[in-house]
Amino acid sequence: MELVCPAGTLPALEAAVDNGADWVYIGFRDETNARNFAGLNFDPAAAHQGIAYAHARGARVLVAINTYPQPAHWTRWTAAVDQAAALEADAVILADLGLLRYAAATHPQLALHLSVQSSATSYEAINLYRKLFGIRRAVLPRVLSLAQVAHVVAHTDVPIEVFGFGGLCVMLEGRCFLSSFVTGQSPNTAGVCSPARSVRWAPRGDGMDTRVGPVLVNRFGPGEKAGYPTLCKGRYEVARQVYYPFEEPVSLNTLELLPQLLAMGVRAIKLEGRQRSPAYVERITRVWRAAIDTCRRDPTAYTVRPEWVHALAAVSEGQQCTLGAYHRPWK
Repeated sequence: MELVCPAGTLPALEAAVDNGADWVYIGFRDETNARNFAGLNFDPAAAHQGIAYAHARGARVLVAINTYPQPAHWTRWTAAVDQAAALEADAVILADLGLLRYAAATHPQLALHLSVQSSATSYEAINLYRKLFGIRRAVLPRVLSLAQVAHVVAHTDVPIEVFGFGGLCVMLEGRCFLSSFVTGQSPNTAGVCSPARSVRWAPRGDGMDTRVGPVLVNRFGPGEKAGYPTLCKGRYEVARQVYYPFEEPVSLNTLELLPQLLAMGVRAIKLEGRQRSPAYVERITRVWRAAIDTCRRDPTAYTVRPEWVHALAAVSEGQQCTLGAYHRPWK
């Protein structure tokens, strides 16, 4: 079982590598990746430096080119694939069918990983991607139960990667229209949910209101932390009640599921957070490296250590964690 860690900057990449990441995933500074925030991501020089740093220390680098190109700008996405190949990245993470076909035909030596953005939730879909494009790994969306993950793994030869920690997307990833409905900018083509130009923080007495475009996403009281507003994690009035109708702002944390994920044959655990700081990357990488190594040594004796829980809770959304869709009692 490998550990796949995020890096939005060169210092974050170095932090991931230095603390035990097997893979680090990055993106270029444009809308070809799904974390297209100002001040983040890699230009060619930084990517070259980061890949060299990782390779010198036995780690590998993935380039996420995981948004959906539009016809008018198709060459921007193909150029990103070409650039990743020229930089000798170890693999690219792709979602778009046309881009997968282009990469497989143009750069047959470049490993292709199927992005979570492709929303491939069945082994039939994953096997078709293997047949058509020769994908070498698939990342499952965060909407499957543990039993569904096991079913997929058991019926495909494609190595499977799942999310273990970080922001929890409750939508069908790659198919979410909430941001485009409100802001006119799609996260699946422009590379960001809640684009910064549409986000507003408005102090209100001792509290804070947050908005995305015209929509009031949350109203925080005194002492409440006002996080970055996203529409799916908003607190709204529904049937005269105010609550989180989609998903509460909490982080996914699957430390307790590691023995089960290992036993079913999951190849890699992916940590979310390319938009987060190098300190965040350092902390989560260190914890998950220790947890995976402990679990691999003796899965039957594995227990989640309190210091791991404390370290991850401190950097979780709302300082709370959940098993998300992996554990659904009603299923």
